[in-house]
Amino acid sequence: MEFVRITNIKDPLFKQMHQLMQDVFPKEEVLEFELWKEPLEDPGIRVFVAVRNGKVVGATEYRYYEDFNVAMTDFTIIGEAGLGVGPFLAENRLADLQELAAANGKDLFGMFAEIYNPYLVEHHNFGGIKPMDPYVRREVLSHLGYKRIDFDYVHPSWDNDGTAVTGLDLCFLPMEKGTKELPTKLVVEFLTRYYSVLPNKPDSWYSMVRDLESKSRIALLPL
Repeated sequence: MEFVRITNIKDPLFKQMHQLMQDVFPKEEVLEFELWKEPLEDPGIRVFVAVRNGKVVGATEYRYYEDFNVAMTDFTIIGEAGLGVGPFLAENRLADLQELAAANGKDLFGMFAEIYNPYLVEHHNFGGIKPMDPYVRREVLSHLGYKRIDFDYVHPSWDNDGTAVTGLDLCFLPMEKGTKELPTKLVVEFLTRYYSVLPNKPDSWYSMVRDLESKSRIALLPL
């Protein structure tokens, strides 16, 4: 397999990747094809696909925030079971992020990710791909070291219509073992930055942020 970065909407691999996203994710989680032009050209947003014999069999998008010294995994897609796509993407992504952090003169502090809570959301079939099943993914990510940040999480729909999307947890993978909490300021500043591209946010999102701002530390719990 090859780990290939996509930086242009005209890249034929992107068409495959976008179709894979539509097959796997619910509609409100997928940005329209044409709206990908600017994100792909943004040097801070890193979109990679796993390519096997010319076919996209997986994909991941992530970004590194130099000032926070944290990363965010926007999504990970495993398009076919039995090929080791998940470990391949995770290992290559982490190596890339560690290089970015080193270039910033630091050791990577950790990585945020939104993870579906299968106990809240059971109606998504994620393309019928078993490794994408929320129960399976949650267990795998737990073994990798991800922790659930202890608050009720909502996020604005990527349709930018002001709808609140629930059924996910905001999680964090600390690079230093034994980390049991985060500064709440980091979580608030990260969420504010991350969703600045969506002007139409639901009231529940603002309430969530205000509640977070009232605390100084927030616990990391098992998935």
